Amino acid sequence: MQPTPSKKISSCRTLLGCGIFICAILTLSGCSIFGSKSNASRVAQFKQDTSVGTEDISIAAVGLVGVPYRYGGNNPKGGFDCSGLIAYVFSKSANIKLPRTIQEMSSKGQSVDNQAPAPGDLVFFNTTGERYSHAGIYVGQGRFVHAPSAGGTVRLEQITSPYWAARFTEARRLTTPPQ
Repeated sequence: MQPTPSKKISSCRTLLGCGIFICAILTLSGCSIFGSKSNASRVAQFKQDTSVGTEDISIAAVGLVGVPYRYGGNNPKGGFDCSGLIAYVFSKSANIKLPRTIQEMSSKGQSVDNQAPAPGDLVFFNTTGERYSHAGIYVGQGRFVHAPSAGGTVRLEQITSPYWAARFTEARRLTTPPQ
């Protein structure tokens, strides 16, 4: 049985519509892939760890996983916010005194963006529209410890997860006490 001319036109329209739909999907997915490529490449270096002798910092940070979040908190009994956690860990495990705010911490040490990170490096994120609004301590294997938000606890996260990779700003190394 031969298709009628109207069925042929209908089939062509269906194929043409499907072709346009597929092209649109490929174009949109291409945009999202290209849009996030720079963020993915920026955190790709976290797949290759290095050692600079600061593993004690990362071990101390992991030991605080589960401590409750508290705004302004700076010790395990009272809880931590992100900068309080970092200042506490660096003080206790490396005898490095850090400023209290993330913005001030972001100017200490050396940037390691063009090198593989090491356990004990600080990792910074833009979570509020400010370049340095959140931070954590890199502990190796693509993971970092941080005090995320009210109602939460200090936790271990993957820096390569879509949320953190999209917000990653910089990694910094504090191998000597800041000036």
